[in-house]
Amino acid sequence: MDLKQLEYFVRVAELGSFTRASIALDIAQPALSRQVRLLEVELRQNLLTRTGRGAIPTEAGKLLLKHGRGILHQVEVAREELAAVRGGLAGRVSIGLPPSLSKLITVPLTHAFRQQLPLAQLTLTEGFSVLMQEGLRVGNLDMAVLYNAERSPELEVTTLHAEELVLISHKTGVKPAGIKPAGSKKGAREKRQTIRLAAVAELPLILPSRPNAFRILIEGEMITIGCKPQVTLEVDGLNAILSLVREGMGHAILPSYTLSNVEDPAPFTLRSIHSPRIMSELTLARSSRRASTDTQKMAIEVVTSVVAQALKPYT
Repeated sequence: MDLKQLEYFVRVAELGSFTRASIALDIAQPALSRQVRLLEVELRQNLLTRTGRGAIPTEAGKLLLKHGRGILHQVEVAREELAAVRGGLAGRVSIGLPPSLSKLITVPLTHAFRQQLPLAQLTLTEGFSVLMQEGLRVGNLDMAVLYNAERSPELEVTTLHAEELVLISHKTGVKPAGIKPAGSKKGAREKRQTIRLAAVAELPLILPSRPNAFRILIEGEMITIGCKPQVTLEVDGLNAILSLVREGMGHAILPSYTLSNVEDPAPFTLRSIHSPRIMSELTLARSSRRASTDTQKMAIEVVTSVVAQALKPYT
């Protein structure tokens, strides 16, 4: 089996189109089609169903896609280890970041990566935890920063940070009931007003749809006190949620550093939630089914250090 043909097939199957795959691979579409067809002839199987709208893997194609990703990953691992023997950590590292953290750490992470792994290629992908876990499973991501990752035999999970979710509101909006003024202690956290979780449950909330990690956590904490959230809008986009909060359409429950994603945080106000607090766990996860290269191991150290430094002002 020709590895180049296998790579071509995997890319076409993932993108669902010979046209998109030819652009991604920088190869002429007729040549790409010919190579995939040669692979089908060799295996005596139709791997793709060609339609006017793209290409869909057959049952045989789905099976080869599953194995092909693993084969190509192992080839990449071998190449990286051989490159390390020559005296440098090289290869590609793909890292998934949650939207609420992405803007805060993308620049420092890129700088640290270039400084400590100058021969390696960094790929950053932004997405919600559920989608990134799927990316780890199928091999599109080498590691991902996730919220409240479920422990499973398929994932190796390391806790990076435990954080408190806060109520984010529009400053000129109506003050919700149940708010208490903060104490006189010094420090940004102590100066915030506080609000009981039961009072938060009575507010119009803008939350991501299930199975978003924050949504599940918020609902779970409210259930423990006999409440459920009043969801006025379900929005699966961080910037969209904050834009709606800015317009006074509702309140959000997110980490405090989420406001680093907006150019002007002045229209927003933060309130600490208590009785109980909503604590979220930020983790770094990778697939336990694939061996880590030396480059990936170093990348884990870089991510861990950058996240710790970026979140230090919020702890």
